Amino acid sequence: MPMTLPPFQQARVLVVGDIVLDRYWSGASDRISPEAPVPVVNVQQREDRPGGAANVAMNVASLGANTCLVGLTGVDEAAEALNRALRAANITSQIITDPAYQTLVKLRVLSQHQQLLRLDFETRFQPSDAEILLAHIQQQALVDSAEVMVLSDYAKGALSTIPALIQLGRAAGIPVLIDPKGSDFSRYRGASLLTPNLAEFQAVVGHCPDESTLVARGMQLLTDYDIAALLITRSEQGMTLLRRQQPPLHLSTQAQTVFDVTGAGDTVVAVVAAALAAGASLERACELANVAAGLVVKKLGTASVTYQELEQALLSRGTLGYGILSEQQLKQAVAIARRRGERIVMTHGCFDILHAGHVNYLSQARQLGDRLIVAINSDVSIRRFKGAQSPIYPLAQRLQVVAALSAVDWVVLFDDESPERLITTILPDVLVNGGDAQPEAIAGAQAVQQAGGTVQILDFIADCAITATIHQLHQKRAGIGVLG
Repeated sequence: MPMTLPPFQQARVLVVGDIVLDRYWSGASDRISPEAPVPVVNVQQREDRPGGAANVAMNVASLGANTCLVGLTGVDEAAEALNRALRAANITSQIITDPAYQTLVKLRVLSQHQQLLRLDFETRFQPSDAEILLAHIQQQALVDSAEVMVLSDYAKGALSTIPALIQLGRAAGIPVLIDPKGSDFSRYRGASLLTPNLAEFQAVVGHCPDESTLVARGMQLLTDYDIAALLITRSEQGMTLLRRQQPPLHLSTQAQTVFDVTGAGDTVVAVVAAALAAGASLERACELANVAAGLVVKKLGTASVTYQELEQALLSRGTLGYGILSEQQLKQAVAIARRRGERIVMTHGCFDILHAGHVNYLSQARQLGDRLIVAINSDVSIRRFKGAQSPIYPLAQRLQVVAALSAVDWVVLFDDESPERLITTILPDVLVNGGDAQPEAIAGAQAVQQAGGTVQILDFIADCAITATIHQLHQKRAGIGVLG
């Protein structure tokens, strides 16, 4: 089944956690300091990016989901830089500020895309600050207005009330996803999903020499801490999803080039959260997160994956938008193609016994644009106008044979007596029909033309008439008892 993108724009995700400002200073380095054996970097570029929980929120928002970020910062220039970036990304931020603290900053010095040094500026927030954060979430009923809550734990103090936050999520009936930190997972008891990397997981359960050990210890962890699911990110070994009373799901890595793993865990939990909030299953959400992780590690530093990048990655892997599609999947595939400037051609028919005339017809149709849709009548709709003895081949076989043709990009079935509703929904750039029909008599032609499209009539090959062929086959079957 093609991997489609869920309607992220309908999703509402609440992100709570440790907010960081990631700073990148980069420039040329062509000499060693005379003061010490260290490189001298001539800083030529400075860039600020939201990090920590703010990076999770950025990743959620980049998919088009509605995002609310809650956390703690100081009252300083770094906090102002964070707020500017969050506003630009259309993220609703409800950040508690305290002038007694400085905003968490990680400054990285780079040269030729290589990190030479990292400087951390931080003061850990106290439990009383986390209590204030919790009270704000309760007073504003933020959990009640979300469909998924993400807790992004970087062990900086904002999430010392994690057990209470988990209870808020459970009481509201929404999944609570946690990107964990440290070796004490008991504080995550009752969570819906934890997303540790392999090192974080093994810090809790011990070294896992093989996959069977990893699965066994992961399943035991789920039981010990009443956690519904565990998604372990395993670098070049991909990901493993563990759920109680279900077999493990192993996902192969999608990364072909690894440039920088900074923030990859943020991307994983963000994509899973946005997909779940948009109605996807946990399995599909993890599959999408796996693809997204393969994209983000190609980028330098803290980064996010956009909706367009994710859909393009799915298309390039052949997992989205080709072959036999449902009507909803077809609409999504057409929308993607149109964003790429492609010209859509559409035709329809029964395609019961495929012959040379069909192949020639579809080849001609494909030459009129960049993508060809073939809408095929269901068995029931064929019987309505051809009788109970039709079709010869059932729908599944007809779909499969037409989809195998090199000229055809998308195949979709329609159950109506006429394809007009489907055509007016898709509104192709070119509507193709065979034979001697007049354009005004073709189903959907008027709607296509009103939308700026054209109607094209292709030649009808008389000696390949399928109705006559089927009639002969029925006569043969009646005469000898089998269809030869």
